[in-house]
Amino acid sequence: MPENGPITYRDAGVDRDTARRAKDRILELLDSTRTADVVPNPGGFGGLLRVPLDVERPLLVSSADGVGTKLKVAMMAGRHDTVGHDLVNHCVNDILVEGARPLMFLDYVGMGKLEAGVVEELVAGVAAGCRENGCALLGGETAEMPDFYAPGEYDLAGFIVGVVSETKRPGAHRVKEGDVLLGLASNGFHTNGYTLVRRIVFERLGLSLDDQFPGTGHSVADELLRVHRSYLKSVHPLIADGSIHALAHITGGGIPENLDRVIPDGLQARVEKKSWTPGPEFMLMKQASGADDDELYRTFNMGVGLVLVVPAESADAITKRLEQAGETVYRIGSIVRGDEKVVLS
Repeated sequence: MPENGPITYRDAGVDRDTARRAKDRILELLDSTRTADVVPNPGGFGGLLRVPLDVERPLLVSSADGVGTKLKVAMMAGRHDTVGHDLVNHCVNDILVEGARPLMFLDYVGMGKLEAGVVEELVAGVAAGCRENGCALLGGETAEMPDFYAPGEYDLAGFIVGVVSETKRPGAHRVKEGDVLLGLASNGFHTNGYTLVRRIVFERLGLSLDDQFPGTGHSVADELLRVHRSYLKSVHPLIADGSIHALAHITGGGIPENLDRVIPDGLQARVEKKSWTPGPEFMLMKQASGADDDELYRTFNMGVGLVLVVPAESADAITKRLEQAGETVYRIGSIVRGDEKVVLS
C-alpha cells in the first residue's frame, strides 16, 4: 500500500465484518437469557426492562465489577467461558448483600484484535451466569482496540441491576449485639487473590496448567478456573422473609475488610478461625508463600465466600434451611460490643 494511499479501518486494525458476525451470535446468546420483564427492542441503542410491580417500595440496586487477573489464567489455558460466568456470579453476590435479586446485566469486552470465537466464549459464559441467576443479559459492548491491548489479551467487566424491597433490606442498620455469624463455604479462590496465586503456582512452584494442583486431585487449570459461586438461590428466600440482618460477600480484602462494611459503630464481629478448615488450595498458599494469617485472610476468602449476620434465636433454623438448599454452613462467630469492627481470633 502506498504510504500516502487510501487506508481503511481494517488496515488500521479493526475488522468490522468479523465484529458483525460476532454480534449476530451474541444476539442469540442474549435472547437465551430473556425474562418476562424484558421488552423486545430489536436494533435498539439500549435494552428495555419493566420495573417489577410485585415489590413493596422497590429500590433498584446496581453494581459493576471485573474478573481481575484470573483472566490471565483463562488466556493461558485458552478457556474463556468460565470467566464470563464468574463475572455474573460475582456481581449477583454483591447486590445479594443488599438484599436484591438480579434483573438485568450488561457486559464489556475489550481486546486488541477481535477474535470471534473468543468473544463468543466470553459472552456464552456471561449468558450461562445470567440463566443460572434468572436475570436478562440486555446488551453490552465489544471494543476492538489494536493499539491498546496486546495480541491475545482482553478485559472483561460487568454491570448489574437488581431490585429489593426497602422494607426488607438487610444491612448494618439491622445488626445487633448477640447476633450470630454464619459462613457459607466457597468453592476455591473465586475471583480474588490471583496475582499472588499466579506468582506462587507458576513461578515459585513451577507448575504448569496441566499439572495436578497439590492436594486437590484437579489440574491447575481446573482448580484456578473453577466458577465463582452464586449464593442467590439458597440465600435470597431467607432475605425475602426477613430472616437475615446483614450479609458480606468475601472478595478482595477477605473477611476483615468486607465484614467490616456491615458492622455498625460500637459493635464488633468476632470471628473464630478454628470454626472451619480452609481447603487444601489455601493451605498450599500458606505453605508456599510463607505469609502470616493476617496477609492470607486479607487476600483470600479462605474457604468462606459469604457471611450472614442472623438473630441468635433463629441461627439453628436458618442453618438447617441453608443445608437443605445444599450449602455447607459454619458457625464462625458472633456480634459483641467493641471498637474494632472485625476481630479474627
